Amino acid sequence: METKQRRIRWTWAEFARLPDQGSRRAEVIDDELYVTPAPTPWHQRVVARLIEVLGPFVREHDLGEVFPGPVDVIFAEGDYLEPDLVFVRRDRLGLVSDRGIEGPPDLVVEVLSPSTAGRDRGLKRDRYRLYGVAEYWMVDPDSGTVEVWRFREDAGATRSYGEAETLRWTPVAAGPTLEVPASELVGPRRASS
Repeated sequence: METKQRRIRWTWAEFARLPDQGSRRAEVIDDELYVTPAPTPWHQRVVARLIEVLGPFVREHDLGEVFPGPVDVIFAEGDYLEPDLVFVRRDRLGLVSDRGIEGPPDLVVEVLSPSTAGRDRGLKRDRYRLYGVAEYWMVDPDSGTVEVWRFREDAGATRSYGEAETLRWTPVAAGPTLEVPASELVGPRRASS
């Protein structure tokens, strides 16, 4: 007779008690613990570029706040994700607490890397959709593309922007629109070895 192993439930308190991972990132996704290596300098260069582009636009129009990772996004017991960058609209800044962002940000950005791309494109994308994230960007520096999922507009629709294309982001309905070449978001390509 086969016995079924009982699944462990990760509470926030258990997650918060994990030892410091140093530069590694720990996430709990659907009650599974994932620990990934520190991001590479190339990855962090892209994150910095995203902050340079999105931050001033958000501040200039008083739209909310951009938070670079690492920052915990707490969706529910057993779902504590750590995206590369998030945006929360001004009228929803009550989600921000000492623990992290407690609910769905309005924009989540993941910069793809070989060690995380599969999870970013599958499991994490599905969790972001499930918990009500309005928009999800996957920035792929290797292919020079930004894949945009707008879950609120059409749960199944995605658009991929190549380096020569212009991405338009309207974070607040009827608000200002940021128009930026995808090449500015992707950042400089990694030098050939």
